[in-house]
Amino acid sequence: MALSKDRGITMNDGNKIPILGFGTYPPDACEEATKTAIEFGFRHIDGAYVYQSEEQVGRAVRAKISDGTVKREDIFYTGKLWSTFHRPELVRKCLEESLKKLQFDYMDLFIIHNPFSMKPGPDLLPTGEDKKTIFDNVDLRQTWEAMEACKDAGLVRSIGVSNFTRKQLEMILNNPGLKYKPVINQVECHPYRNQSKMLAFCKSNNIALEGYSVLGSQRDPKWIDQNTPVLLEDPLLVAIAKKYNKTPALVAIRYQLQRGLVVLVKTYTRKRIEENAQAFTFQLSEEDMKSIDGLHKSMSFLKAEIFAGHPQYYPPDVE
Repeated sequence: MALSKDRGITMNDGNKIPILGFGTYPPDACEEATKTAIEFGFRHIDGAYVYQSEEQVGRAVRAKISDGTVKREDIFYTGKLWSTFHRPELVRKCLEESLKKLQFDYMDLFIIHNPFSMKPGPDLLPTGEDKKTIFDNVDLRQTWEAMEACKDAGLVRSIGVSNFTRKQLEMILNNPGLKYKPVINQVECHPYRNQSKMLAFCKSNNIALEGYSVLGSQRDPKWIDQNTPVLLEDPLLVAIAKKYNKTPALVAIRYQLQRGLVVLVKTYTRKRIEENAQAFTFQLSEEDMKSIDGLHKSMSFLKAEIFAGHPQYYPPDVE
């Protein structure tokens, strides 16, 4: 997975992924923000069925194709299989629904959003009368085989996973008859949860590691524990940022890039989109990298109770 001239890495299937990506949640104002990101050089766009922003993203990409800024092949789009579509017979349906909303012929990358299967149906977060999530019991190896079939059908060029632990990755890798290895595992990754064990495991298996919430989070109360500290106010990150005359956000992004991760950033503010694109203009010293390593405390910003009742749920400190 050597770094290429276009700031991308080659994944284990031979396809390249840009190492800095732009996230498209929430859907409000997503269309204009995606256009702005493309204008500032972002070519990796990260979406998902559950984000409910795919129509806006598709319009934004087509607009930048129409005005000559990019061609479709310049854009690397990631979509995600939502948990209510884990049953093998539903996998392609989810992918095709996303492609229809995007008005794309194919996805560059399609990943299993998380290893927790939920009751199939129209509700994105199906809950019972007790307000608890209604889960489904699906063998993820069968889900993966359906993902492989989508790749064989030409609907997607690369396939991967998200929020998988080592144990869950090994289950896929050791599946008899495995046709394609996951090219990537997308996980929550930031200085408070640096995923060092997962990074080492993925590197040893030639799987790219992609980080989300690298700046902490957008602190959406639907998903995020509001009692967690604000990462970008951490005194160490603030001090290092001052040293390089950069923002704490850029330091947090650069930290992950130098560790070899693919990095996702989410902001809809034009100024911050432009700022995040400057992550390649400086380099952190080895000493500063080690100092940031020291911030790790196995802390997740995500609300654990959303998935804690599922048998495949693992707490944040289990990698």
